[in-house]
Amino acid sequence: MSYGLQEGDRPTNMTIVELIRAFGRDLPVGIVITEAALEPPGPIITYVNPAFGKLVGRDPDEIVGLSPRFMQGRETRRATLDVFHHALKRGERFHGYLTNYRGDGTRYRAEIDCRPIRNVRSEIEGFISFEREVIRRIGRPIANIAGRYEDASASNDQLGNALRALGIFVA
Repeated sequence: MSYGLQEGDRPTNMTIVELIRAFGRDLPVGIVITEAALEPPGPIITYVNPAFGKLVGRDPDEIVGLSPRFMQGRETRRATLDVFHHALKRGERFHGYLTNYRGDGTRYRAEIDCRPIRNVRSEIEGFISFEREVIRRIGRPIANIAGRYEDASASNDQLGNALRALGIFVA
């Protein structure tokens, strides 16, 4: 893949968002980038990859411009949303699990790893969220919450391994 470069082109300094758009396109994990404003109507989604569109059962072009709140429903826990909101407001990472809803109304359990995107002055310019569907493990429960779930679709791709090396989805 050329990622927009033609033969003879000189690479330019890419922003983190441009890198994510280039490399996240084929990643099996859902990626969402939002603006920094957290209060309604924000945060507003500025980018999603195809895997996220598939996860929520909607065309990615329909999702851009919405708030991630469109996925919430009756069984989405307010307490978890509050923890999520407060972590982002403090400029911290959120890693947790939410019950979300697809476009057709079916619910699913999502593991979310959301982090601030900072500029060179360390100001938050937005948030990036990595999301995947998880299912409850069968058998003896493990002591921590992360041990109660496993990825609904396993992948052995190299980029997925790179995300694991960056600590994505690791408590």
